[in-house]
Amino acid sequence: MNKRVHEEMNVQVKHELESYYIYLSMAAWLHARSLDGMAHWMRVQAHEEMEHAMRFFDHIIERGEKVTLFDLKQIKTEWSSVNEIFEDTLEHEKFITDRIHTIMKVVREENDFPSEPLLDWFVKEQIEEEANANKILDQLKLLKDGTSLYLLDKELAARPWPAVSPINPAAINPAGA
Repeated sequence: MNKRVHEEMNVQVKHELESYYIYLSMAAWLHARSLDGMAHWMRVQAHEEMEHAMRFFDHIIERGEKVTLFDLKQIKTEWSSVNEIFEDTLEHEKFITDRIHTIMKVVREENDFPSEPLLDWFVKEQIEEEANANKILDQLKLLKDGTSLYLLDKELAARPWPAVSPINPAAINPAGA
């Protein structure tokens, strides 16, 4: 693996772990306001980001290179509203999309063909990530009262968990004890 590609991928592991961290922070904020459905959606989102970090992590290792874990920064812990949370979600996903595009450019400049399939997957994934955040933000903008927010919260609670997730409360405590 070329040095530039290696460096970019290590930096991306950091950004994906920060994504995990911010979505978990959003989940905590939502839980504190009894919006458990939206908090659930964010917990599933956090799980996906951890998976994304591990895709880069494993790719670096499979290519015979060393993973370097950088310090994570606390991006944000407080929001003024649910709308602000999903606005931040969309902006964060746009940032990640830009990062993926930057890495793809470096990979192509360096003729690192083995990294292209990984990045192709991420290019497609980011289309979905931005679309999901946009859709929820659009729905939030249509809400006029607390009943509507309650119904959207219930809808977002239906987002399925991946097969196994360490942040799924049912996986941690399957018997409900």
